[in-house]
Amino acid sequence: MDTPSPYQAVLDEVAPRLRRLRAKQGVTLAALAEATGISKSTLSRLESGQRRPSLELLLPLAGAYGVPLDDLVGAPEVGDPRVRLTPRTLPNGGTVVPLTRGPGPLQAYKLIIQDRGAEPDLRTHEGYEWLYVLGGRLRLVLAEHDIVLGPGEAAEFDTRTPHWFTSADGRPVEVLSLFGRQGERIHVRAKPRT
Repeated sequence: MDTPSPYQAVLDEVAPRLRRLRAKQGVTLAALAEATGISKSTLSRLESGQRRPSLELLLPLAGAYGVPLDDLVGAPEVGDPRVRLTPRTLPNGGTVVPLTRGPGPLQAYKLIIQDRGAEPDLRTHEGYEWLYVLGGRLRLVLAEHDIVLGPGEAAEFDTRTPHWFTSADGRPVEVLSLFGRQGERIHVRAKPRT
């Protein structure tokens, strides 16, 4: 027994859609045949459902009617592409905004880091992190290194290395963070300048 194609319902709706569109525009089969180069009999069979629509037939019809191909096949509307970001307040007063929605080896976050004081509280955990400073000044303590990063600067490190970061000047700092829980390194590929 043949399983019906999941697209069969879409294909079945093309014929009545073509009939309605031609009637709405007040075009005869003869005029449409002349405009598209498709024979009247083929057009009639398309509109009655006796001929399966193909891209080769639908493209000239879309052009003749002045409509997108999606209108002929009844393509579903594309959903809203915006990602709804839900910020979370961190215990230390900062904010984290997850930028990735699904599970995966790498996760992206926007961090707004407040001043955590001058005394580092070094932590370790599994993973690998890449930080990019969007705005402000970030103080990063990484083992024996104590550095300040400004806008446009990045750092990457194995999070099993004792680390800590804070605002370098008391004002909030915005950071883009890519984090891999299993220690995945970030691979940045940039085209070299010539």
